Amino acid sequence: MSIKDRANQLIEEFSYFEDFEDKYSYILELGWGLPIIDEQYKTPEYRINGCQSSVWLHADYKDGLVTFTADSDAVITKGIIALLIKVYSNSTPEDILNNDTDFIEKIGLRDFLSPTRSNGLMSMVKQMKMYAYAFQQQ
Repeated sequence: MSIKDRANQLIEEFSYFEDFEDKYSYILELGWGLPIIDEQYKTPEYRINGCQSSVWLHADYKDGLVTFTADSDAVITKGIIALLIKVYSNSTPEDILNNDTDFIEKIGLRDFLSPTRSNGLMSMVKQMKMYAYAFQQQ
């Protein structure tokens, strides 16, 4: 399944929610189901700069696909990174680099994030794309 397909699936899932609380609960649920990053990657080297909370992101590259794992010390942030992993993980570096983030607007995520959390969200996307770029160069 491509990033575009997973993003469209996410947009459809969010379309069923009628209000902010339902979306928020779903994001928290995603965070609780996040495959946790190995403790060896919870170091400053893997911490995403620009996030209000501590967020660690690691990427593996195997058989042409990038797979992400992450963790955060804040439940909502853990949900946000889980949402991004749901869309971007198990994709080629090219697919990650060539897809936009319009799904973020379409699910209404920015509508209920503070400016600081919104900046953190974009820092997470940027870091994922930086990993993809690095793997593409190999």
